[in-house]
Amino acid sequence: MVRFALVGGVNTGTFFGCYLLLHPWMPYFAAYTLAFVLSMVGSFFLNTYFTYRTRPTWKKFALFPLTNVTNYLVQSVGLYALVTWAGMDDRIAPLVAAVVAIPFTYLISQRILVPRRSGDDGPEPPGPGNGMDERQPSRLA
Repeated sequence: MVRFALVGGVNTGTFFGCYLLLHPWMPYFAAYTLAFVLSMVGSFFLNTYFTYRTRPTWKKFALFPLTNVTNYLVQSVGLYALVTWAGMDDRIAPLVAAVVAIPFTYLISQRILVPRRSGDDGPEPPGPGNGMDERQPSRLA
């Protein structure tokens, strides 16, 4: 959970930096969407290597956006509500909306990125011999 929070902080900083750079050049929601997509790619690699210590694969990369669809929907509704109904500054509202989405994203990303043992719903601990040794080469690299 601590590693997830650290990655989330880095990812939020990346997202927010991209958003602020794009915001002057396009409508706030377009800037938000593009920044979200860019930070999602970085989030995938940080979460596979650092948070869950598993290897990235094309299958996981293809499924990872599902974690972010939930995140995107929760944040989008929050962003719209904060800007339109609450009158919050559209430069700050994405950060507030992001906080609400954290628990949803954690649970779904863990489900996708951490391999399950047959007959057990718990995540497999990292280490040699279980397919999660972080020293193994990446299938995406």
